[in-house]
Amino acid sequence: MSVRGSLARGESASTTSASGKKRRRDPLPPPEPVADPQAPRAVIDYALQRRSDIRRFHRGGILSSDFCDADPYLVKAATFHGEATDEDCPACHSVNLVTLNYVYSDELGPYSGRIRETENLPSLAHRFGDIGVYVVEVCPDCHWNYLLRTYRIGDGTARRALPTPADLRQLD
Repeated sequence: MSVRGSLARGESASTTSASGKKRRRDPLPPPEPVADPQAPRAVIDYALQRRSDIRRFHRGGILSSDFCDADPYLVKAATFHGEATDEDCPACHSVNLVTLNYVYSDELGPYSGRIRETENLPSLAHRFGDIGVYVVEVCPDCHWNYLLRTYRIGDGTARRALPTPADLRQLD
């Protein structure tokens, strides 16, 4: 009999062992000293690589399919949740170029990998210890997409993952 089949409704396999006893949670790591939770740290900016790729793209050294191949879900997210930029699309020169902020963290639990508006990032930085932010630019017209930068925000205090809401759980 599998562990999954032996669980009572509402229990998760991560907190219950095969013998049915509750497992002890591992201790959280000590807090990391962070002066300003909102200030980006461990920033990786891809601006130079982007500029080089755009130059090669316009000179014919790169196929348009190398950069204009955005996943349909990314294009849909850009259409409905993208934040407008001041720049035109480097591939098709459309004015519809937008950016998306994807946030990732174990602390976010089931909400990791979601899109957040730039104005909501400071509140997340104060509520969580370590969040990775990935900024992607997308053109919904020609499907251009490029990772612009990655960085980390948060107050440095590790927290347990948010619980999975009942409507997101898979019940047997």
